[in-house]
Order: sequence, then C-alpha cells, then structure tokens
Amino acid sequence: MKTGIIKRSLLVIFLLALTASLSGCMYWIRAYQVYLQMDEFDRHFSVETTDEFTLHFKDPILYSQDFVSLSKLYASQDDPTPEGRRWRYWFRKVDGNNNLIKPEIKFYSDLSFNKENRLIAWSFSSLFLAIAPPKFLEVSLRSIGGAEIDKEKQQLKANSALLEKISDDLPRKPAVLAQLGAPFEIKDEGEQEVYIYRFLLETHRIEEGYEDRALNEVKITFDKKTQELIRMAGRFAGLKVSINYRKFLDEAPAVAKNNPK
Repeated sequence: MKTGIIKRSLLVIFLLALTASLSGCMYWIRAYQVYLQMDEFDRHFSVETTDEFTLHFKDPILYSQDFVSLSKLYASQDDPTPEGRRWRYWFRKVDGNNNLIKPEIKFYSDLSFNKENRLIAWSFSSLFLAIAPPKFLEVSLRSIGGAEIDKEKQQLKANSALLEKISDDLPRKPAVLAQLGAPFEIKDEGEQEVYIYRFLLETHRIEEGYEDRALNEVKITFDKKTQELIRMAGRFAGLKVSINYRKFLDEAPAVAKNNPK
C-alpha cells in the first residue's frame, strides 16, 4: 500500500513540474486525471463494438481544445450532434508522393463531445480494426491503468501484473492485406517482415511548424512463418501508438502514447 501511495505521489509531483514548465498547458493535468481513471476502468469507461469500436467516457474530463493543443491539427469534419459535437478525422492511403491511392482506402477516428465540449466517446472505424482487433484494443486500453510513466519519452508502458490474457487468434497477413492493399514499403527483419503504409490526414488547418504531422506512417509486423500480425505501430494525428500483440498472449503489451514532437 505504501509503495502505491509513494508512486502515485511521485507521479503527481512530476505532472505538476511538467505543467509548471509548460505555460498554460492545463491539458496535461486533465490527461493525467484520465490516466488515473484507468485504474478503475469499468467505473469510468465502457466499450461498445459494432462495425466500429467505441470507448465511452462516463465521467468526461478532456476538452475538445485539449486535442488541438496536443496534436496542433484540426479535424476533417466538425458536425453538431444531439449531445454536442462530433469531430471526424479522415485518414486516406497515399503513395510516396502523397497522392491518394485509387481505389480509395481510408479509415476514420471520431471524437464526440457533450455540450460542455468534454470528450464523451472515442470511436475507430472498421478498417482500423483490421490492424487493431477489438478485443486486443480493449485490453490494451485496460492495461493503461497502473502503467508506468516515462517522463523523458512522455510514454505509458503497461503493467504486466494487471493484464488480462486473450485467447483469440491473431489476424493473418492475407486478411489484413485484403483490407489495406499493397504497402508503400516492405522491410525484411529476419523472421519478421514489416509492411509500411502511409495515410494522409484530411484537415482544414494545421498550426504552423507542425505540417509533417498530417502524414501518418503505420508499421505492421508479420511473422514470416505463421503469417500472423504481431505488432502495429503508428502515429495518428499527434497520437503515437505501439501495440505488441504477442505480448497479449504471453506477457503484458506495451502501449505508448506521446506527443511526437
């Protein structure tokens, strides 16, 4: 118990120090409050899976402006809803010259806000689930509770002691390629091969100096022998995510989120 209290206190001290060094960055405090909610996942969140995956926030904390402050990017669409507003981020597959691939391959991520502009739901479309299957995505989110904070890398690493194991089969390369098509590049890494895809965010505004963030590179690693998808890493509108799927079956996964700059 004492160790947990000390660890929590150190994290609070770190957050306050970080906030003091970043003038006006109150979103760091709110982000940390959401991190604390992850310790009691079912109390503060719920998950819904249909043709898309949605994380519902029962006790909203983050504001819409927090996402702009973090990513320096604006959504593709900003539409009114009965609850408030919905921001949709469209990611479209491009070639090496950032030209759109035909026929079009795209996915979206939605942020839904209430009338107070607080985040109440975060959704991912079906194409994204081809590289982040729902059960694996849910457990990776749950594993953030109790995760260690790397203050230098601004990163969260999941706590293996809290991880729920998954018995589902991993997606295989033919099924993934049927959804995503040919990659921009393939890298041979011994027993593994990495398929690299490029997706361009459709956005009406990017803050000056952050134009490169509109281009999102996704790396998908397959086991050559089993053809299983074993790792996904990418940057999506300022959010960096890395999931090692095999660790869901053997040990704790690593879920990293950080500001890429």
